[in-house]
Amino acid sequence: MNVIHTIDLIATNPQIRDGRPFIVGTTVTVADVAVAKIYQMLDADGIADWFNLSLSQVYSALAYYYEHKPEIDQSIEARRKLAQEMKEKRVGSRHQSLFG
Repeated sequence: MNVIHTIDLIATNPQIRDGRPFIVGTTVTVADVAVAKIYQMLDADGIADWFNLSLSQVYSALAYYYEHKPEIDQSIEARRKLAQEMKEKRVGSRHQSLFG
């Protein structure tokens, strides 16, 4: 008989990080780790150093990401678009736009 073991390092909570999956005991989301891996091309050691995580936390986040890739990719893209819109509208800028 197989005994299945899990590493409970990833959690979700609607009141934390807008319900996005995060690494327990941190404010780092699974999407943060995925972005560092895919877009910034950091390896696991680099991600661990950047976010001050253990390798087990990094690998757990990456495993969770690949298991839930479509929905996390969609969340990453939605947040990227929102950031771009805010940048274009100069939300939070203290200075007038030179172009409009």
